[in-house]
Amino acid sequence: MRPTLITLLPALVLAGAAALAQEASDAVAPEAATATGGAMSANAMAALKAKEAGEPVRAPNWMVAAANPLAVEAGAAILAEGGTAADAMVTVQAVLGLVEPQSSGLGGGAFLVWYDAARGALTTLDGRETAPLAADPTLFQMGGERMKWWDAVVGGRSVGTPGTPALMFDAHDRYGNLEVSHLLQPAIDLAESGFAVSPRMAASVARDAERLAGQPRTSAYFLPGGEPIAEGALLKNFPYAATLKALAGGGRDAFYTGDIAQGIVDTVQGFDANPGRLEMIDLAAYQVKERPAVCAAYRAYDVCGMGPPSSGALTVGQILGQLNSFDLSAGVEDAQVLRLIGDASRQAFADRGRYMADSDFVPMPTAGLVDAEYLSARAENLKGDRALDSVAPGRPAFDHALNWADNVSVERPSTSHISIVDSYGNALSMTTTIENGFGSRLMAPGGFLLNNELTDFSFKSHADGVPIANRVEPGKRPRSSMSPTIVMQDGAPVLVIGSPGGSRIIGYVAQAIIAHLDWGMDVQAALDMPHAVNRFGTYDLEEGTYLEEMEGPLTELGYEVNIRGLNSGLHAIQVTPEGLVGGADPRREGIAIGGWGAWALGMRRVANWPGAVIRNPPRA
Repeated sequence: MRPTLITLLPALVLAGAAALAQEASDAVAPEAATATGGAMSANAMAALKAKEAGEPVRAPNWMVAAANPLAVEAGAAILAEGGTAADAMVTVQAVLGLVEPQSSGLGGGAFLVWYDAARGALTTLDGRETAPLAADPTLFQMGGERMKWWDAVVGGRSVGTPGTPALMFDAHDRYGNLEVSHLLQPAIDLAESGFAVSPRMAASVARDAERLAGQPRTSAYFLPGGEPIAEGALLKNFPYAATLKALAGGGRDAFYTGDIAQGIVDTVQGFDANPGRLEMIDLAAYQVKERPAVCAAYRAYDVCGMGPPSSGALTVGQILGQLNSFDLSAGVEDAQVLRLIGDASRQAFADRGRYMADSDFVPMPTAGLVDAEYLSARAENLKGDRALDSVAPGRPAFDHALNWADNVSVERPSTSHISIVDSYGNALSMTTTIENGFGSRLMAPGGFLLNNELTDFSFKSHADGVPIANRVEPGKRPRSSMSPTIVMQDGAPVLVIGSPGGSRIIGYVAQAIIAHLDWGMDVQAALDMPHAVNRFGTYDLEEGTYLEEMEGPLTELGYEVNIRGLNSGLHAIQVTPEGLVGGADPRREGIAIGGWGAWALGMRRVANWPGAVIRNPPRA
């Protein structure tokens, strides 16, 4: 019988090494100081030094990796107290919504993949935003013509019903141990005392200043005195603290009914230049949906993730499934290896564009798309030695007629990813977003930005008279590329991974899995590796890296090549018999921190730290 009170164990295990030159480039360098007053803790600094040295972090019992050191440290403290991965996620997400508001927050949505160690089972929770009940397929059309993308994004029209708060509470209700009020306190304290604006946040504000100036609340927060907030400035958010206090006391209903909900609706409908259709009924009716994980076989592993309305697990699974019979051991600097990966991705994206949408609204051949025989047949197209001249959707097995037109929706790169393994053996992979950087550019009275997730729908409802699967419909969830992933072997997790990055998320995650499983890279090396991504025919190679040298060989194979920034934000944790090995993407500000857990050490001492109260005993 395990105890019902825990002892706080602050000891953290971190690996560090001398700094090495990094190949990966980023428009905004990873921050060197983020905590209040500008100084990182020793734990966070050690983790950052490990990342800069290209070395993974190692720990025996628990680990968290996310996009900002303040969020990671807060989550690590929860895990050290004996909290579960779900507990730590609530804390990490609450802090990320404050210190990385351009990427995720209470006004957005998320997908969560959960491995339950007690049951030895995987499941997923869908916290995706939904279209208002008043929406229709012409939402992004004016006079029968598609709106320009930016005209649709900025304002209330693009705002879907937020799902992140409901997902936080749902996951906690199912899998959490500690009180929600305790889990939200670090973000409340930080919002009230202030935090130092990170280089990435400051640069993001400066780049988007013109659009952020369009709403008074957004402008006042990010552009004080009319100028973009500066790196290192102390930023406080008292409305956000008040919102979190309301959630701590009133639960999810405090967000989806009452004053907070009314403030969201008033903000969406009251933006005169581009008002939206969100109403109180949309918020009150919102529900998280539990869905079975989608898994695809790759080598000796099962690669599992979020099914529809996410296209992530299906498309990652299709890429890997097509490559199952090919030898990729020559590595990323071999043009033929890149050809195989690139054309497998192109074929997967062709299926994605034709078939993938919210399966609650659209009949989908989910099982057929990752069927081994189907993927083997698709892989026959890869047996040449040059780029495919063209790709087309396949015909997966299904018991419905498949008569859909190809989708033309756009996903912009933003978002954030959280990977956590707790001391009970549970694993969590969660990708969280407000879609584009700063979402709709509308800030609710509660101090959080609102998403522009509805622009992930197709702006067209039909093509050549044939309906598009991912068209807007009332209550529907837009298709996503978010790919929170847990790789399984013999029924147990061996890798927890995910990334932001728009529709390139799929390529980032697939490449990192290949690097780790096929090329034997440790998780940090797999995340450090330069990107090569092909979705629709053009091969994107990461600028400022050695992969620029592949432009010539790929051009000779028949590809159009584009050298550009590829700003992923991968966070990964490897699970081994000896413990956990974690990494964080050098292109962003995140870190991984790990340590000992109270239960794993068999401790039975009573906690003497205020607030460290177990709501439910941990699962056996």
